[in-house]
Amino acid sequence: MKQERAFARLTISKRAEGSVKAGHPWVYDTEVSGNTDAIENGTLVDAFSEKGAYLGTGFLSKHSKIRLRLLSSNANEKFDEAFFSRRLRYALDYRKTAMGEDYGCCRLIFGEADGLPGLTIDCYHDVLVSQVLSVGIERIKDMLYRLLVSLLKDDGIEIRGIFERNEVGIRELEGLPLEKGWYRAAFLPEPPSPRIEITENGIRYDVDVENGQKTGFFLDQKYNRLAAAKIARGKRVLDCFTHTGSFALNAAKAGAAHVTAVDVSAAAVELARANAEKNGLTGKMDFVCADVFDLLPQLMEQHASYDMIILDPPAFTKSRKTIAGAERGYKTINYNAMKLLPRGGYLATCSCSHFMPSELFEKMLLSAARDTGVALKLIEARRQSPDHPTLMHVPETDYLKFYLFQIV
Repeated sequence: MKQERAFARLTISKRAEGSVKAGHPWVYDTEVSGNTDAIENGTLVDAFSEKGAYLGTGFLSKHSKIRLRLLSSNANEKFDEAFFSRRLRYALDYRKTAMGEDYGCCRLIFGEADGLPGLTIDCYHDVLVSQVLSVGIERIKDMLYRLLVSLLKDDGIEIRGIFERNEVGIRELEGLPLEKGWYRAAFLPEPPSPRIEITENGIRYDVDVENGQKTGFFLDQKYNRLAAAKIARGKRVLDCFTHTGSFALNAAKAGAAHVTAVDVSAAAVELARANAEKNGLTGKMDFVCADVFDLLPQLMEQHASYDMIILDPPAFTKSRKTIAGAERGYKTINYNAMKLLPRGGYLATCSCSHFMPSELFEKMLLSAARDTGVALKLIEARRQSPDHPTLMHVPETDYLKFYLFQIV
């Protein structure tokens, strides 16, 4: 006897069926037919083709353009606590393998790439920082946090607190409130200070998980910093958009002759300066609070001399509508950096926007080089660190582009 499904049933379009069969977990609002008024927002629903074939089960989001976020295409799956415990365990085991000794300071959960759509969790040794960006995950986050803390304890990591950075505007598209603060639960002790210390690549950092950008620190550039630092040895380095000073500190630690770290935020500059003092690197560094767009032309007028420039800007575009403006911004800073560097100098440059694909970013770099009258010798092209895994069939999980060039 055929078992009846426990979840509400929705029909999706032929186009969405093709995307789902190719492995993409999203179904958009225009691709769903049927009345969802009687279905509770954030609950699990079954997706069927127009011909009645079961395609998968996922979270319904009644207010978002991403109407369904599919979890599995296994019709026999129960989607109970054991299911989510397995998902979390898979994610942790992958990090243990991919990150090795860095397992205790990395991104543990990367949304769709880990089969937990809308959930991001970073681990800073004994503190977790979480972002919940889908209503379905919001409904079960208590269970997920409890399971995760227990699984990490099995791995020898005792979590002192979970800080939620849920002030991201995308939550409003899910019908969720904007908020941030310590998550309180009986399975957690009293939370620590939101100003914590982490160690990455042998460098100690003060990280502000409450007020720092994103979750307080950019873990995705972990190994790109080492690649840049290798080039920086013995050189005069200008690190633009330094934030907490991570690229600058890696360069200084690796033996750069001198490093100038620049950020438009005075608070970021002070934090970077404090991190330099913490690591005994102040004698090799100086810090400038300035807008990089204004500073690079000024440095050219002053005939400033650098052997290497690092450009690690924030995302200039977060939608397809603003790609053209973002491309102009990227070209401006890269053009000015190429002008400022001598022949034989080195450029590290990147984009953290999914909407700026590699092909367009490389086209922009070639255009800037042509306008500058230089050529680019590619040393290395890299992506985000493996704790931010890319699913090849889900392009939204591929976002960070990082290039090392010599100017010739």
